[in-house]
Amino acid sequence: MSDEPLLVAIDVGTTGARAATVDLAGRVVTEVRRTYRMSSPHPGWAEQDPRDWEHRAVEALAGLVRRTRRPERIAAIGLTGQCPSVAPFDARGRPAGPGLLYRDNRAVAEAERMRREIGVRTMHRRTGHTAGAFHVGPKVLWLRSHEPEVFAATRRFLQPRDVLLRRLTGRDATDETHANATLFFDLRARAWAPDLFARFELEPSLFPEALAPQQLAGTLLPSAGRAVGLRRRVPVVTGAADSQCVAFGASVLDPGPASEMAGSSTCLNSAVRRPLADPRVTHYSHVVPGRYTTELGLNTTGAAVRWAVERLGFESFAALDRAVVGVRRRWGPEAAPLFLPYLGDGERDDPGIRAAFVGLSERHDRAAMAFAVLEGIALGIRSALRVLRDAGSPVDELRVAGGGGRLASLGQLKADVLGIPVLHLDADAATIGAALLAGRAAGLEGDTGSAMAAVLGRATRFEPSDRDGEIEAARAAWFDSVRQSDAVRMRPGSEA
Repeated sequence: MSDEPLLVAIDVGTTGARAATVDLAGRVVTEVRRTYRMSSPHPGWAEQDPRDWEHRAVEALAGLVRRTRRPERIAAIGLTGQCPSVAPFDARGRPAGPGLLYRDNRAVAEAERMRREIGVRTMHRRTGHTAGAFHVGPKVLWLRSHEPEVFAATRRFLQPRDVLLRRLTGRDATDETHANATLFFDLRARAWAPDLFARFELEPSLFPEALAPQQLAGTLLPSAGRAVGLRRRVPVVTGAADSQCVAFGASVLDPGPASEMAGSSTCLNSAVRRPLADPRVTHYSHVVPGRYTTELGLNTTGAAVRWAVERLGFESFAALDRAVVGVRRRWGPEAAPLFLPYLGDGERDDPGIRAAFVGLSERHDRAAMAFAVLEGIALGIRSALRVLRDAGSPVDELRVAGGGGRLASLGQLKADVLGIPVLHLDADAATIGAALLAGRAAGLEGDTGSAMAAVLGRATRFEPSDRDGEIEAARAAWFDSVRQSDAVRMRPGSEA
């Protein structure tokens, strides 16, 4: 039996928590998942119970330990999670209200206020972000205005990964990448910005200390160790936001390639040496010092695929994939309708936009509609990467990790739509990235470099097709025209 060390990654994600062991070849050895629910009490709202973030993650880790032979080989634990989602906690460490997810769009007015008071370009230069309902800051201001009793009871705002870090180590902390998404963190200084807190009359103590992603946050508390079946005080590394761990796990360390975290939502990240001036492009501190990551994304990509499987009556994702391949064999400009993949009651950069099928005909069957859904995801990604290209950071390769990396038809569609090679990684790069960050803190930096190279070496590669690329260029122009139409936007107040 091997004595090789194992690294553990825990991801407090959108649909559930998962824990995985990763070996020094960058392979996931064992994975355990525990799901939780999201609720939407009003259009545009997205909530979860913060207790689920902690409890399901601990359950996943305990299940992982039980399934791991010789768990004493576990050298370190790295953490990641959905971001930016946030929950208020009271003085006793209990949730003061529900967790508000990144796709929650209730704080549109508060985001507009932040943009107005700070100025879009000033805010972008200081924080790397332009305020949207997506961010933590507007959500906090919304709670203060609309649920003052919750805000008054709050002593600390924590994101999902932070909640687990507290449970495992007893330490209240976040990391630089999660802090970036609050709008109160100085991008270049990599520190909280007291003047931004003061501008909105918020106490800095409402947010935890910010650590570097590779920093050792502490060791496993005895109580946490007993709960999961680990007797040693295993080192716990802070880790980073899920998309930032994907970029690291996909070896997006220098300009050129981009990573796609293809889960329920999509995050697209590239590495830059200096932040770009275009305020449409979000920036985070790269997990590697001396770099920044750009980020653009879509809220409901994997969620749109799941919706298509369920609503169009496919028995599985594989069945949908096969149907889409069949449509491609008879592919022509009118073989399928057009689909806008914005199913989440708004997008992070456009809260009013909605999903739509356009150009339906009686000749179109469910396979054609399934094709349209996957193509719509690829076209939405194209729109986002065009913003990045126009800002001065062209992308020459897309490295995809997550559930979206399991559909071959979607990989080929992306290659044709984008006109660049697309690589499907054989493992979830968020898991790999979080585990390898832990490995570096545990003194295994040389091994983690080899593991990152091995992950890329095992990837499935899709090259653009000249014939299909010509057709997709015409459909992309159609997509762009429809996306700008007022017909696919909810008018203010009409959701009531």
